[in-house]
Amino acid sequence: ALKYKRVLLKLSGEVLAGGKKQGIDFEYVSKLANEIAEIKKTGVQIAIVIGGGNFWRYRDFQSSDIERVNSDYMGMMATVMNSIAFASSLKKNGLKSRVFSALHFPLVVENYSVRQVKNYLNKDYVVICAGGTGNPFFTTDTAAALRASELRCELLLKATNVDYVYDKDPKTNPDAKLFKNLTYQQVLEDQLKVMDLSSIAMCNDSKIPVAVFNLNKSGNILKVLKGKSVGTIIS
Repeated sequence: ALKYKRVLLKLSGEVLAGGKKQGIDFEYVSKLANEIAEIKKTGVQIAIVIGGGNFWRYRDFQSSDIERVNSDYMGMMATVMNSIAFASSLKKNGLKSRVFSALHFPLVVENYSVRQVKNYLNKDYVVICAGGTGNPFFTTDTAAALRASELRCELLLKATNVDYVYDKDPKTNPDAKLFKNLTYQQVLEDQLKVMDLSSIAMCNDSKIPVAVFNLNKSGNILKVLKGKSVGTIIS
């Protein structure tokens, strides 16, 4: 019994790096693709947005001579590479998938279109939305909130490597306070570093709840889709 029928899963580029610091850990990606294949058997419609931080991200290379706009476009290109790789792994695990990109590479991926993506979701494809928003100065968190709003998703799944949203980094602060439930306004007012504030504001406007959970614990995605108490819910 699923609580949500159409969702958007936001993965960071670092997730695809697995145990590596950069690049793609194909063993880990295959494991994740297999988990999504099992979830698809429930009939849920899944769109995915993947970051590019395992290859390039502006804030990691601010000391370079590359201008911000060009650096952001490089990051968007990295999301396309990650999306193609992940789509291949999904296919290997028996899933139909399509990559649509806001940054146009017509020889390798399809141009992003709300109508086309909805059409493929209804045909039981896993759709990966690459290229961020297609514009510099916006993160893939904002892209995820935008796509979730456009595609009328019922939930945005924010995959992380911690169990909950905290008021500070739990890895370096043992006294960090965890939250099981938050309002959009709390996140905005306290500037909690779970997602970019612009993405939270967009989810607030569209009334799309955000589930923040630990992706490294197998089965967590399905638990969230069933409405079980896993991670933090922002609504």
